[in-house]
Amino acid sequence: MLLKTPFHPRTAPLCHSRRWRNWSGYASALTYEPGHEYEYYAVRSAAALFDVSPLRKYEVAGADAAALLDRVVTRSALDCPVGRVLYTPWCDEAGKMIDDGTVQRLSADAFRITSADPCLRWFQDCALGMDATVRDVTTDLAALALQGPTSREILAEVITGADIVALPYFALTEVKIGPAPVTITRTGYTGDLGYEIWMRPEDGVGVWDALTEAGCGYGLAPAGLDALDMVRIEAGLLLKDVDYVSTWTALIESRKSSPYEAGLGWAVQPRPGRDFVGGRALAREADAPSEWGFAGLEVDWPHIEARFAAVRLPPLVAGRASREPVPIYAGKTQVGYVTSSTFSPILKKYIALATIRREFARPGRRVKFELTVEFVRHTVPARVVRTPFFDPARKRE
Repeated sequence: MLLKTPFHPRTAPLCHSRRWRNWSGYASALTYEPGHEYEYYAVRSAAALFDVSPLRKYEVAGADAAALLDRVVTRSALDCPVGRVLYTPWCDEAGKMIDDGTVQRLSADAFRITSADPCLRWFQDCALGMDATVRDVTTDLAALALQGPTSREILAEVITGADIVALPYFALTEVKIGPAPVTITRTGYTGDLGYEIWMRPEDGVGVWDALTEAGCGYGLAPAGLDALDMVRIEAGLLLKDVDYVSTWTALIESRKSSPYEAGLGWAVQPRPGRDFVGGRALAREADAPSEWGFAGLEVDWPHIEARFAAVRLPPLVAGRASREPVPIYAGKTQVGYVTSSTFSPILKKYIALATIRREFARPGRRVKFELTVEFVRHTVPARVVRTPFFDPARKRE
């Protein structure tokens, strides 16, 4: 039986679709309405509330907490100021990605890490001999993601103890929503203006009620994983074991990816004199790049329509996001594969994230996207573009 998050008493009655997915052992709504469209547009034009409690959460504390994080992740945790948040991958000794997530610096000697899958044993093993403890606080913290253009106005109505307007991008603050103490981080998985709210499980329903009451005048809607999958692709954000395969679960070596191969080379920060797990392998890769890269694709929509119209069908690729791998060709040679794709309603384009040979990853390069229509494989033109596809100024302002 799937577990229930602290918000289940509120989310279950709202889930009219009765569509749920197993997320780390918890029941998570795919859509609340029969379709995901309303929830998608709430993210992009108003505000949406996501229950993200199933995220794995760890607290690292002690005199060597910063040094431990600096040893584990690819970014410089020692240089992260108190009150800031880092997005980062972490790797094995071969420089291949294990997982990715955020690192919140709560104080000089305390951090909170989020991840997609269990990493407690790894963090604890890396802490051997250090004055630092790693604790799994997944069930000790409930979490909501309030995302969208009106999210700031909603928070401003319910919080006390800080000016939410002044909170910078990828920063955190400790405040209260009603009587409940919460941590708010200006982070999210939508590529839009948004915040994530961390609280005690027993405070969850009260915080949900305060946000939804304040959000009535701002178009707030509960949103599920189908809408989240679409907006994270528009934002060019990776999903573990879809856009890259963890080194722990890859069945063969060729399925593994380094941060450079996954488009996260910017998150690799060498620190002279301070080694980190995978650092030496990544330094070698920086000098001699892999043959694989990561890119966005815009697929030619008129050609998609024409392929379906030829068999008297509407374009059946519109709608929910796809996680199915799809080959990419240059001429008749396969040069990569799409990992995630969706029709973007706000951009009016069919977009995709792709692992592709480095020589074909240059923006503007023309390739071909494989499209199956009525059990027949075709190719349609596509163009390599930079990600994110959708990057509004309000996200950082």
